[in-house]
Amino acid sequence: MESDSVILALAALAQPTRLDVFRLLVKHEPDGLPAGDIARYLAVPHNTMSSHLGILARAGLVRSERRSRSIIYRADLDRLRETVTFLLKDCCGGRTGLCAPLIDALARCCPANEVAAG
Repeated sequence: MESDSVILALAALAQPTRLDVFRLLVKHEPDGLPAGDIARYLAVPHNTMSSHLGILARAGLVRSERRSRSIIYRADLDRLRETVTFLLKDCCGGRTGLCAPLIDALARCCPANEVAAG
């Protein structure tokens, strides 16, 4: 992953509504949500939500799929993983001790038995 892609992803998430959208979509993985439902959940006008979803899509953080008359949006977890991995690899510079507290925090957040059951 290149720096420009990471900057684009982080810039997209650096706005409160878009961050809320992304977090909502992560909670609704793997099924995703129709655009109208996202707008209703977050109390955002449909045209404004469309703009936010477009920015997230251009950053590669959300994907859309037409199902009948609805467009379903999903978080692109691979892109999130690539972005976070880029930051950690660059940040730690191979010194695992620097990232160990972060990895420990993530392990407590998502224990292996929950992931396996999920």
